[in-house]
Amino acid sequence: MTKRSTRAALLAAAAAFAIGAFAPAQATQFRYGSANDILGLDPHANNHGVTNAMKSNMYEPLVRRRFDGSLEPGLAVRWENPTPTTWRFHLRRNVKFHGGEPFGADDVIASFERVRQASSDMNYTVVSVERIEKVDDNTVTIVTKGPNPVLLQDLTLFFIMNKSWIDKNNAMTIVRTGQPGANTNFGNVNVNGTGPFRLVERVADERTVLEPNAGWWGEATHGITRATWRPVSNAATRVAALLSRELDLIYPVPLQDVQRLQGQSGMKVMQGATVRTTYFGMDTSREEVLDQPGVKNPLRDARVRKAIYQAIDMAAIRRVVMRGFGQPSGLIIGQAVQGWDKDANVRLPFDPEASKKLLAEAGYPNGFTFTLHCPNNRYINDEAICTAIVPMLARVGINIRLNAMNFSQFIPAGQNGQFQFYMLGWAPGNFDISNPLRELLTMTGGAGTFNWGRYQNPTVESLRDRIATETNMETRQILAVQAWKQIVADVPIIPIHQEPQIFGVLDTVGEFNMRANEDVELRFVKMKK
Repeated sequence: MTKRSTRAALLAAAAAFAIGAFAPAQATQFRYGSANDILGLDPHANNHGVTNAMKSNMYEPLVRRRFDGSLEPGLAVRWENPTPTTWRFHLRRNVKFHGGEPFGADDVIASFERVRQASSDMNYTVVSVERIEKVDDNTVTIVTKGPNPVLLQDLTLFFIMNKSWIDKNNAMTIVRTGQPGANTNFGNVNVNGTGPFRLVERVADERTVLEPNAGWWGEATHGITRATWRPVSNAATRVAALLSRELDLIYPVPLQDVQRLQGQSGMKVMQGATVRTTYFGMDTSREEVLDQPGVKNPLRDARVRKAIYQAIDMAAIRRVVMRGFGQPSGLIIGQAVQGWDKDANVRLPFDPEASKKLLAEAGYPNGFTFTLHCPNNRYINDEAICTAIVPMLARVGINIRLNAMNFSQFIPAGQNGQFQFYMLGWAPGNFDISNPLRELLTMTGGAGTFNWGRYQNPTVESLRDRIATETNMETRQILAVQAWKQIVADVPIIPIHQEPQIFGVLDTVGEFNMRANEDVELRFVKMKK
């Protein structure tokens, strides 16, 4: 059988599976699918792009984003900043939760107490907040520990829950994916927000079904009567479901299918840039190799980390694996993020000979063996990228054992410290350098939720704290450049690229606005009548 006929057979089989898996969509029903499932429904548990987008349909923050990333009022209609550490928020009146409870100041305070728990992946959104005080039922004062120039940006992912609902259902405890009881924790399987959509059904790894909230305070212009989200990890099945019109929208579109879908009538391919950077993380802390007891961890040596970096041919990965898509990066953030620096955004040159020399200097003239952990259904061609670097590293003497897995298994394993060399992606929720510095590149003060490599440098820690409170944007950028200089020198991570976003959209959709952080929020989708 030829390669062409093999692919045709696979697509036919995928289409047959899709026909059985999805019911035909009606005009006002929006059915969409992506490569991986959400990690739960608790608005304060898991920090994950697809999950955060789903939360945004049902829960709301005080300040929200338009599809272009700019800010607008959410559950707060206006705010003032009378002193550097004091913010006054005037809450939206006549707002009700899905259960009928009125929204007010007590809910904001209860949500703050809940999200700030150490078990929350979302506690970074209020890390600068000292306390929240009730002025009256419709007004709160947020007091920060110091000046925070990006507080409004941080608050866009601080979702508000109902205090009485939390108390009634004993739902104060937060359980993240991968922890015991996560799949049955009340907050992970039940929803009571103020958002434009209500939860109808949730079956993990199969579907999440929503319907419009008739009592929503905003203007519903989407025309959606029912929205069904489906995780479809198999790329061919995802494409087949779009071609057979069983899904109205899919993402990401597999790179090999972009041109074919562009030529199909009744659908279009939408492409754009994102703020998400994928990267390889490395364990700079532990003494031994996890799966080789007694063997010294080579990644503790910056020369080894730099050798791995310079052995990776990003031009070849972009040309062959990514088919020209994606923008290779030298930093963990993209240009749209505050704190990006053009001069620092330069990759180390691809130079296998320099890699060999560095390995020899570090005491590994014959290389070593290590395991690379990689998701296989989260980022565009994630497993393919990991597969591509295996022979590249082999050429300089590093023998890589690749372990690719489903993202729902990948995340808890990484958070439980089971990886030393891994692929991950990051889109700063506040569009600011302070987010990756805190979450990925520092450890003190409760930071480092996704710093799985346990990288720590006192200079970077100090700069993080100064950046977090510096209100002069020019001074802040100078500090950012200093932080990047130290991080680039230490090589705790190897940036790969800014990931592209590619959506396949049927003509049943009247309007769809892509967001810089890639995922689908239903209020930005409009169905044709």
